Amino acid sequence: MPHFAEVLLPLSIPGTYTYRIAPGEAVGVGHRVLVPFGRKKIYTGIVTMLHDIEPKGYEVKEIMARLDDKPILRHPQLKFWNWIADYYLCSMGEVYKAALPAGLKVESETFISVNPDFEEAQPGALTDRERVVLDFAAQRGRVQITDITRATGFKNVEGLVSKMLDMNAIRVSERVVDNYRPKTESCVRFTIARDDETSLHAFFDQVKRAPKQEALLLAYLDLSRWMQRAELQQVTKDDLLKRAAVSAAVLQAAVAKGMFEIYKRPVNRFAEMGSHPDPAPQLSADQRRAYTEIHHSMREHAITLLHGVTSSGKTAVYMHLIADVLAMGNQVLYLVPEIALTTQLTRRLRRVFGDKLLIYHSKFSDNERVDIWRRLLTTSEPLVVIGVRSAVFLPFSKLGLVIVDEEHDSSYKQQDPAPRYNGRNAAIVLASMHGAKALLGSATPAIEVYYKALAGKYGLVRLLTRYGDIEMPQVQVIDTKQERKRRRMAGLFSQQLIDQCSAALKNGEQVILF
Repeated sequence: MPHFAEVLLPLSIPGTYTYRIAPGEAVGVGHRVLVPFGRKKIYTGIVTMLHDIEPKGYEVKEIMARLDDKPILRHPQLKFWNWIADYYLCSMGEVYKAALPAGLKVESETFISVNPDFEEAQPGALTDRERVVLDFAAQRGRVQITDITRATGFKNVEGLVSKMLDMNAIRVSERVVDNYRPKTESCVRFTIARDDETSLHAFFDQVKRAPKQEALLLAYLDLSRWMQRAELQQVTKDDLLKRAAVSAAVLQAAVAKGMFEIYKRPVNRFAEMGSHPDPAPQLSADQRRAYTEIHHSMREHAITLLHGVTSSGKTAVYMHLIADVLAMGNQVLYLVPEIALTTQLTRRLRRVFGDKLLIYHSKFSDNERVDIWRRLLTTSEPLVVIGVRSAVFLPFSKLGLVIVDEEHDSSYKQQDPAPRYNGRNAAIVLASMHGAKALLGSATPAIEVYYKALAGKYGLVRLLTRYGDIEMPQVQVIDTKQERKRRRMAGLFSQQLIDQCSAALKNGEQVILF
C-alpha cells in the first residue's frame, strides 16, 4: 500500500504537495482530503497520485482526514484539468478553484481572540485603532478579520492584526468549515413503538380537552397508516399540519407533552422535476433536413457547425438530437453563453426531458450545485445538463454529445480570474476526450469556426429559412448625409424613419430604436 500522496491544493501555486498517508487510511486518486498547509491553514486537497517515494530534506506532513468514501473526480476530469492548465498557462490549483463547486472546497477560517494574559508594557503602547480592535474582539469572544473590517470600517486590518500578534495581544486559531448542507425537510413521528397501545390510549386521554391536538393525533394515524398492517409511512410536518388544519404552535404543544418528535430527512432536489415528459416538438421539412444532415455529418466529423438564421428553430433540432443520445443511454452537455438564456430554455426542455434535465450555473446555491455534481458522479444514467461555460468541469461518465449554442458569443471567454479559458474550445476538447460529438450552433458563426467548416475540417449544415416560413425582416440603409441636404431630417432621425414608426404605432405595433 502506498505511503505518500501527491495532493493538489486550490491555490495559485504550481505543482502538487507530498503528504504522508496515515496508517490504515484508504486514500485513492480523486479523493478529497483535509491537509495542513503553511503554519496554520487547512485546505481541501485532491489526491492526484500515490507513491512510496519519501521526499528528502524536510518533514512530510500527514493527511488529516479523507472527506469522501468515493473519489469526487474521475480520471478523465484530471486529464481535462491538465489540458486546461497547459493550454491556458495557469496552475492546476487555479483550475481546481474554478472547477469544483464552493460547497466541495472545505477550508479553515481564521479567528482572532484576545490573549487573557496580555498586559500593555507601558500606557499608550496600543494605538487607538488597535484598542478598538482589541475591545471588539473582547466583546465578541472570537471574531474574523472580515467582521472587524465590517464593524470598524478600518482599512488594512490585516496589518493591525499582524502587529498585535507580534505584541502577543491576540491569539489566532483556525476552524474548519464545511458549507455544504443537503436539502432536508421536517418530518414528524410518534415517540412510542407501533405496538404500544397503552401509551397510544394515554395520548388520547391527554388531549380530551384539546380538540386541535386530538385532530393532530388522528391526522398522524391516518397519514402514517399506524393502525394498518401496511408499511409505516413517513409524515412530513407540512402534510400533518395541513391534514389536521392546525398551526405549528399546536404541534409544538404536542411535542412538549412528549407525544411527537420532529426530525429531518434528506430530500432529492430533483424529485419534483417531472417524470412524464412530452414528445419533442414536430420538425418542419427544413428542420428535418438539417436534423438528417447533422446525423450524416457526425459520422464523418467530430465537430459540426449548424449555421441557422435567427428563428430558424435550431432548438427544436437540438431537442431531437438530445433525445437520440439519451435513448442510447448517453449524456448530453448543452452550453449557452448567458444565465438569462438558461431560464428561457429550461421551460421548453423540461417539458420534453422532465427529470432527466439538470441546470448548472452560478445563480444556483452552492448546495444545489454540489447535489448536481454528486448526481453525475454517482450515476451513469442518461441525463442532459444545460449550463454556462463552467459546466464543462462537471464529472460526466457517459458523455455522448456536446452542444454549444451561440458559439460565437464572447461570454464563453473567462477573463478573470485564471484559468482564462474559452468555454467553446474547452467543450470541443472535452467532447474529444470522451469520444463524444460536438455541435456548434450560431446564426453568425465565429470567423475561425466558419472557415474550418468551409475548409471541411468541421461538418457544415445550414438552416437558412425561418420556422413557419416567416419572412426575414427587410433592412434599409438611409444615407443621413443626403437626407440632411434634402432637408428630410428631424434632428437625428430621417423622415423615412419617422414615417415608418408612425405607421407601426398607428397599426397598434411596437417599435424598438437602438
